[in-house]
Amino acid sequence: MIKTTAPNRAGRALRMAAPALLVLGLGGCISLGGPPPESLLTLSATTPAPTGSGAMASAERPVIAVLGLDTPAKLDVLRVPVAVSDTEIAYLKEAFWVEKPARLFRHLLGETLRAKSGDKALVLDGDETVALATISLRGTLVDMGYDARSSSVVVRFDAIRVDSKGNATTRRFEARESGVPAEARAVSAALNRAANTVAGDLQPFKNAPTAQRHRRAGNRPRAARGAPRLPSPGPTARPAIPLRGTPPATARAALPRPLHRARPAR
Repeated sequence: MIKTTAPNRAGRALRMAAPALLVLGLGGCISLGGPPPESLLTLSATTPAPTGSGAMASAERPVIAVLGLDTPAKLDVLRVPVAVSDTEIAYLKEAFWVEKPARLFRHLLGETLRAKSGDKALVLDGDETVALATISLRGTLVDMGYDARSSSVVVRFDAIRVDSKGNATTRRFEARESGVPAEARAVSAALNRAANTVAGDLQPFKNAPTAQRHRRAGNRPRAARGAPRLPSPGPTARPAIPLRGTPPATARAALPRPLHRARPAR
């Protein structure tokens, strides 16, 4: 009787190794992913907060919380959108963000506000807030991309400011820079400058003066400059008191004199 154990084992091993050999043979024809980019794009503050600066929350110092920002679908990716026409959008070649644009712009806002406020406000731009916010800043990053029709970059942000009483204020900010070639390095540098311009225009820690701030104990609020002033009310007139007894000379002169009737002749 002849045993064929060794040839069977060799054939089984060859069948198991065939798929791996096939993948190795097609390695030069199939690519599971493109080559990694040479560099990634990011945003950086033009004037960052100095090292060692900080603030502590207190009753006199507001707490500004920069919350998460909303974006349209074209910005919810790691690519730089390019407006080809009013109804067509492409993406810039070889341009990839290190993070999504909304998160990068949120950190840029926080850093810019932190540098401008100094120790006058505590600015928080993280996902976890360690203090109750006095002012919250949120909004929608409407656009942060390239316009091929005008060779310009645009950053457009709709900000929403909410104070501690729940009063909301909205405002649109926009910055453009034209004459930018459609290259990743030039577009990223122009977008960084435009984003810093928008962030610099936001000053939510400065409140407009109100009449309550000028109010003092026992006094009325000051009138605005140029407003007509109302005359101050005079002393309240006292009711007349009836005279008793003999009135003084001044009062007797003001009293009507009685009429004298003629006596009949006898």
